[in-house]
Amino acid sequence: MFNKLEGAVRRFEVLTERLADPTLYDRPAEFKKINEERSHLEPIVLAFQEYQKTKNDIDEAKEILKEESDAELREMAKAELRDKEKEIDGMEDHLKLLLIPKDPLDGKDVIVEIRAGAGGDEASIFVGDVNRMYQNYFKTLGFRTELISISEGDEGIKEIIYSVAGENVYSKLKFESGVHRVQRVPKTESQGRVHTSTITVAVLAEPDEVEFELDMNDVRIDVYRAGGHGGQSVNTTDSAVRVTYLPTGQQVAIQDEKSQIKNKAKALKILRSRIYDRLVEEAHQEEAAERRSQVGRGDRSERIRTYNFPQGRLTDHRIGLTLYSLDKIIEGDLQPVVDALIAHNQAELLKGEQD
Repeated sequence: MFNKLEGAVRRFEVLTERLADPTLYDRPAEFKKINEERSHLEPIVLAFQEYQKTKNDIDEAKEILKEESDAELREMAKAELRDKEKEIDGMEDHLKLLLIPKDPLDGKDVIVEIRAGAGGDEASIFVGDVNRMYQNYFKTLGFRTELISISEGDEGIKEIIYSVAGENVYSKLKFESGVHRVQRVPKTESQGRVHTSTITVAVLAEPDEVEFELDMNDVRIDVYRAGGHGGQSVNTTDSAVRVTYLPTGQQVAIQDEKSQIKNKAKALKILRSRIYDRLVEEAHQEEAAERRSQVGRGDRSERIRTYNFPQGRLTDHRIGLTLYSLDKIIEGDLQPVVDALIAHNQAELLKGEQD
């Protein structure tokens, strides 16, 4: 561990020197990469420096006890030694966590896709509930959202897609992908029976231009007249856009905007993120053993969570978490769930490092 820590300090010093080079600002992509790596190393370096200081304090206290005969000084040294030895164990655990390899996607903005699954109108209603939960949660974190596409049903939302931007967005949302199950009496139920419905959530990291560039030679773009309620101006021009990624057949269709240009930009943004998500998953196939030790980035078919309204219970099936505060969670108090998922993932990664 200490070899890694000393290596982190040396790398931090090298990156700090490189940032002092005034010509670096003429190369924004390189500057961003160096600055991000240095920012990642900084908390490790600061924690290691604090650890070294505490270690030195322990050594000095031991030296006083070995050489000093004054009773008062010895008592002070004993007290400091007790306090510092308690601190040092926690510091070592913290350093181990900081040395866990960082998910390179953690700092990225994301695209969130929420869709109704099994359950008819109740599933669509629950899409709206989960969307509101996320939107309220994003507000507490200062995240910014931008609606990309929405398809509304008679009783709720069939599908909604939006982008989320802020600090380390993906790190907070990456464990949300999968099937979310709701158990409750729908407002459309006249007999008072509890129904089970499902929705799916997909969280896609948005790639940087320097990391992934979509080759437009591999993309077919079709325009057509948008569908919708009669009489709306959106139907009078060929403003709807469908983009197809020819190598895989992946498609994205957007018709929300009256402007064909805006719909095209939105469709390409989603397509880039979906292709990038697929590439990332393929790249991780060689690291299957490591991926099994984590909570997972969200198999779209995996049932990850149940929201049981009659019992006021939320259960995350991946980590065995059960909380009886569903009323608060569904209104946006999602942080206890996110914290538990992150802590479990870190513990599993730490276990894998030690093995």
